[in-house]
Amino acid sequence: MVPRLTTALSGPLQDLERRILDRMPDIERWLRTKWLEHTVPFYASVDLRNAGFKLAPVDTNLFPGGFNNLNPAFMPLCVQAVQTAVERVCPDARGVLLVPENHTRNTFYLRNVATLAGILRQAGMRVRIGTLLPEIAQATRIDLPDGEAIVLEPIVRRARRVGLADFDPCMVLLNNDLSAGRPAVLEDIDQPVAPPLSAGWYNRRKSHHFDLYRGVAREFGELLGIDPWLVDPYFGVCGEIDFQERTGEECLRSNVDFLLARIRAKYAEYGIDEQPFVIVKADAGTYGMGIMTVRDASEVVGLNRKQRNKMAVVKEGLEVTSVIIQEGVHTFESIDDAIAEPVVYMIDRFVVGGFYRVHTARGKDENLNAPGAQFVPLAFEAPCIPDPQGPAGCAPNRFYAYGVVARLAQLAAALEIEALENAVPAAALA
Repeated sequence: MVPRLTTALSGPLQDLERRILDRMPDIERWLRTKWLEHTVPFYASVDLRNAGFKLAPVDTNLFPGGFNNLNPAFMPLCVQAVQTAVERVCPDARGVLLVPENHTRNTFYLRNVATLAGILRQAGMRVRIGTLLPEIAQATRIDLPDGEAIVLEPIVRRARRVGLADFDPCMVLLNNDLSAGRPAVLEDIDQPVAPPLSAGWYNRRKSHHFDLYRGVAREFGELLGIDPWLVDPYFGVCGEIDFQERTGEECLRSNVDFLLARIRAKYAEYGIDEQPFVIVKADAGTYGMGIMTVRDASEVVGLNRKQRNKMAVVKEGLEVTSVIIQEGVHTFESIDDAIAEPVVYMIDRFVVGGFYRVHTARGKDENLNAPGAQFVPLAFEAPCIPDPQGPAGCAPNRFYAYGVVARLAQLAAALEIEALENAVPAAALA
């Protein structure tokens, strides 16, 4: 069954959706030209927020960890897209070494690994899973609650090639976001690594990504004749902050105050009767750690010990020294009275599905990527004519609009990877 959303199908967003659907040929042609100029990331997932008056990405993950949450109906599309992605990286494609996160106790994540390995195998690849965990010295089977199992094996390096004891892969596919840094075993090898090591969170910055996204949104806005703000969240950054020592508070306060004023001005321009808010989060890292919702600049001054501890460290113990202050985008979508936001998955240049992140204990202006979140596969019961009204009994094709905005973020990620790989200033690629 298709989740029934309570999003209002009226107002500026409907106009934006109609414009996107009406300009579908132009949008697809524009995106094709971009992928002739830039290398598409192997895969990516994008968290979107649908405010009714605005549809924008709020996070882009280059090492997506929720393939198990996709609707099984999308698996054939995933398989076709993986074939294209692998052939682009390694044309002879004789084998893939999949390197996952070190979450051996997180069965939800391990189900993602099993699903991803299954997609690769259905695409005709020989797949083995190599772990970076030093304590795993031999093949280790992990049984999963759904009856499946995965086998983790220690990575073996021979000169400038990596693999397993009896497996020499064509390529290395990372499903590990490298928050802990670049693994020495994967440095300077002859096989291609996708995504590249430089794209790990030890090196990426969200502010860098959204700086590049701003340029993409501006160009997209010119293509459609719309205000880029409708698909682009404002943001600021504080690059020197220490929550434990309370340094950088003034930078944070002034950035929050400035950003809230910009958002209020936009709300006034569009006649939006909502309270502006911003999201303060670590400039690097994922898993919903180091995040707070702020509605007034005074809220970031004099944080208590619990708040400081929450913001000071993220995944793998990575210390937070820089934060992005991002325009908060309300979500007016809900499933069974629980607040929801769409997450769109892409492999190569193809949108291959997604899901709704749902949280019963969070509000429309709060982060949903938090403990207690649930996932509802995103799909439509039957094909729909690409028109906001649709035929009788057919839901509006919001999924296409989601896919377009997600691909804008994917294009920004491609520019970001180019900058990281070539170590050139972001402005040169914007």
